[in-house]
Amino acid sequence: MEQFLIVCPLVFLAGFVDSIAGGGGLISFPAYLLAGVPVHVILGTSKLSSFPGSIVAAARFGKSGFIRWKLAVPCGILAAAGAFAGAKIALGVEETIIKSLMIVVLPIVAFYVLRGKKTDAKETEELPFKTLLILGAVVSLVIGMYDGFYGPGTGTFLILAFTGLLKMGTRDAAGISKFVNLAADIGALLTFGASGKVNVVLGVVAALFCMAGSYFGSGLVVNNGQKVVRPVILTVLALLFVRVLAG
Repeated sequence: MEQFLIVCPLVFLAGFVDSIAGGGGLISFPAYLLAGVPVHVILGTSKLSSFPGSIVAAARFGKSGFIRWKLAVPCGILAAAGAFAGAKIALGVEETIIKSLMIVVLPIVAFYVLRGKKTDAKETEELPFKTLLILGAVVSLVIGMYDGFYGPGTGTFLILAFTGLLKMGTRDAAGISKFVNLAADIGALLTFGASGKVNVVLGVVAALFCMAGSYFGSGLVVNNGQKVVRPVILTVLALLFVRVLAG
């Protein structure tokens, strides 16, 4: 019950924050660690709690016609493969090593998520489809592997890669990123689930709280959302660091 009392409010907050300005994974992932959930179970259960949100986001973009399926499908397949590999690697790494990596990785991820995403909407000459496919495949495989091994910030990294490296428009990049993120989540979730590293009850309840937070957050009109989100995320990260250093 103590785990539910810690995880659920923070995951609700994560959904709320993510719907306003992104970066929810920087709260939801540490929430499990603060609650004393074993690291490998965190990796699997956090995927389950975020899975419904990934489905809704991808479906919304697909229905609006912002997913270019000829590019998205192969990228999604490679993202799932990358997530499978990343999850397998994570399962073979000791918990103490993963906790130590968090101390290094979390500030880096937080920097890229919180610095403010530049979404320049001006038109640029599109790359040939074959080039898009090759670059997209590499990006999806690498970031999918990161998603399987760890996860927070995956959506941000995908959008940065598709807009910066592939020179895609903002809406197309967002649409394919949601689909690729969903595919990676599926690959990682299946891998952790097959290894018995998913707390199904905690993950499902947390998913409900995450969706509730997203619902309330998306219903608000918040200007300069990053200014609201930044202190919340930094507070949770500070709590995480205290928890990790305390052992």
